[in-house]
Amino acid sequence: MNATPARKPPEDMGLTDFYQATKFTIFDAVLEQLDARGLTASSSPSVLREVIETAVHRHSHRENVPLNAAERIRLADDVQHEITGLGPLESLLRDPTIDDVIVNGPHRVYVERGGQLRRAPVRFRDAGHLMNIIQRIVGPIGRRVDEATPYVDARLSDGSRVNVVIPPAALDGPLVSIRKFRAQPLAPADYVRQGAMSAEMLDFLGRAVRSRLNMLICGGTGSGKTTLLGMLSSFIGDTERLITIEDAAELQLRQEHVARMETRPPNVDGTREVSARDLMRNALRMRPDRVILGEVRGAEAVEMLQAMSTGHDGSMATMHANATRDALARLEMLLGFGGLTGDQKTIRRYIASSINLLVQVQRLANGSRRITQIVELTGLEGDNYILNPLFAFEEHPPLSGHGEHRTLSLRPFFAARLVKGGPAGAAS
Repeated sequence: MNATPARKPPEDMGLTDFYQATKFTIFDAVLEQLDARGLTASSSPSVLREVIETAVHRHSHRENVPLNAAERIRLADDVQHEITGLGPLESLLRDPTIDDVIVNGPHRVYVERGGQLRRAPVRFRDAGHLMNIIQRIVGPIGRRVDEATPYVDARLSDGSRVNVVIPPAALDGPLVSIRKFRAQPLAPADYVRQGAMSAEMLDFLGRAVRSRLNMLICGGTGSGKTTLLGMLSSFIGDTERLITIEDAAELQLRQEHVARMETRPPNVDGTREVSARDLMRNALRMRPDRVILGEVRGAEAVEMLQAMSTGHDGSMATMHANATRDALARLEMLLGFGGLTGDQKTIRRYIASSINLLVQVQRLANGSRRITQIVELTGLEGDNYILNPLFAFEEHPPLSGHGEHRTLSLRPFFAARLVKGGPAGAAS
């Protein structure tokens, strides 16, 4: 006598063809019921749930599908997500342990937990199904993605960042990358508790922000630059007027006087673009106390340094760079893109007079994120930058993700200014 095959647990169901067929059969039945009753997807959630659960019950009895209580709930949830949400992505976006969601075509979905990528137990029915979900993402914020413009940056209603690439640019089906927005932002004390920085580093950075030192946060993709920028902004006083400029608004600032601005890509005709440089120029006319630039990546570097050196002390920005000196070299290049001419010494003097601190963030081999260096930019000696390393993370053994933070200098160059800032006082 053959043994009965073991039932797959509910978390694995979403990968099976049978489950997908069952889900969309019920989905179609629910749509028919809604139409027959004159209801829509925007009807009362309780009414919609009742219709879905009834459809699940009828289908399981009619087709003799053996579903336990957990599987019924999972199936009803997934059908509801197809009607009112983002389909298979919905459960992943609601999971607080997931940081990133990566979609490589309709049948391969991955998530990042604790810095490690793993296959997710969900998939889309086909490329058309995935495209429908993509349109649900980009439509509400006025973005578009089609064959003429096969890529787009967008954001979800909760602030999560989304990048989409579709065919013909994507060869194996639509690609979606989602950097999830933290519902509860990391508090300063969390960084120390998780080992991202030492208590001494936190105290110094808190004082630096309150003392209005200009700061550039550097790091690679996914290293935590924007998260750190948001955390450091918590040390800014409530009476200051802040202007934020981002490609996709995600900074969570708690101050009262915050004016948020977001760039806009060009339309199909190549017009109506609103660039970061346009917004930086406008921000300087809006009486900001500080300007916070989500990322400097182009000609807006000229206006950013202008803000830092002409009365908007305490401004902050992030930049992609693998080291602090690399960030300065890249900044020189961006100033050239912005039309700032002059010899190398003049440009470097302009940078050195604008930026006070560089903070390097790195994602290590084990997925953990660490502040690996805090450096003061104190001026020029000849044609070279004078950098004063204050703190560093020493990894040992190499590529292990383990190590310790060390204090390299007990007397910062800007120590006299830090006294005016008062103690940092990490929030919990």
